[in-house]
Amino acid sequence: MMNDGFRFADSLGPNKIVHIYELTRELRAVLVIDNVACGPAIGGIRMAPDVTTEEAFRLARAMTFKNAAAGLPHGGGKSVIVGNAKMPLPQKEQLIRAFACAIRDLTEYIPGPDMGTDERCMGWIKDEIDRAVGLPPAIGGIPLDEIGATGFGLSACIAVAAKFCEVDVKGARVVVQGFGAVGTHAARFLSAQGAVVIGVADSQGTLFHPQGIDVARLIALKNAGHSVLDYPDGEKLAGDDALDLECEIWIPAARPDVIRQENVARLKTKLVVPGANIAVTAEAEQILHDRQVLVLPDFIANAGGVICAAVEYHGGTQALAFQTIEERIHTNTTLVLEEARQTRITPRQAAVAFAERRVRDAMMYRR
Repeated sequence: MMNDGFRFADSLGPNKIVHIYELTRELRAVLVIDNVACGPAIGGIRMAPDVTTEEAFRLARAMTFKNAAAGLPHGGGKSVIVGNAKMPLPQKEQLIRAFACAIRDLTEYIPGPDMGTDERCMGWIKDEIDRAVGLPPAIGGIPLDEIGATGFGLSACIAVAAKFCEVDVKGARVVVQGFGAVGTHAARFLSAQGAVVIGVADSQGTLFHPQGIDVARLIALKNAGHSVLDYPDGEKLAGDDALDLECEIWIPAARPDVIRQENVARLKTKLVVPGANIAVTAEAEQILHDRQVLVLPDFIANAGGVICAAVEYHGGTQALAFQTIEERIHTNTTLVLEEARQTRITPRQAAVAFAERRVRDAMMYRR
């Protein structure tokens, strides 16, 4: 991880970049608090062996825009911990608790779950420093990954976006790249609306079934610790072959930058709806826009999780969380796509301008 935080700075942030090293517990982490004009930053903790300072900053900025666009009284932040998320549980608990202790005094940051962490991890953090979101129900939380808050938000976004690209969700072919906490629920909600999930990918490979995958059956397999490749029917392909599957809706729900300039030509879809943050590079997004493929901005499409987290943090219920997710994502998706259509700019340009206005308005009231 490079200690070059100054090169990320602009007029919005970051407010702080904190590098954390604790050699006795093999803890290496970075926390980026990007902007807190709207309120204390909410942002997840990502755990992976190859996370970087740059990734942390880009994700933190996405959270600043995501929280602002959703009208939440929170700024944006993000943490990354270097490590294998599948390490033995006692070792992971020790690492997460050590990280929590290291950020105890950074009270302007409220951690939540992200790739490689879950509500159990948030429970450990809450126990150490008494602030976290996405908590287990046993300690008063709304487990956003368990209930599928982000996936539900994606389905709400798609319901609006489909009308802007002449796609009927009922019968639409869907490919989900990243069949994890977000991707499984996105597939579940879309399947319930009549969409046909024809392709899914995880770290082991891609499953393709042109007649449609039984989503409930596949989720049961994943919950039992299996790969999508263990599904008994369909064709088994390499992981990046998900890019080649022709469909109406393509959902990247895994790592950053999975759609890039060098592979974007392989996509054959009408609508890209990111379940993961920063899943599409700026260059690839422009190429798709020029091809009249509708690409939803990540921080508009996948805001369901942080909306749920904010509702939990302020004492709301699960029912209120789902209601708020649907209302805000429906409103913001409509606003952004109508603005993009009228002004002939990309949806991302419209969304960034919208979110940035809210952040700058909030900054006027700060020292």
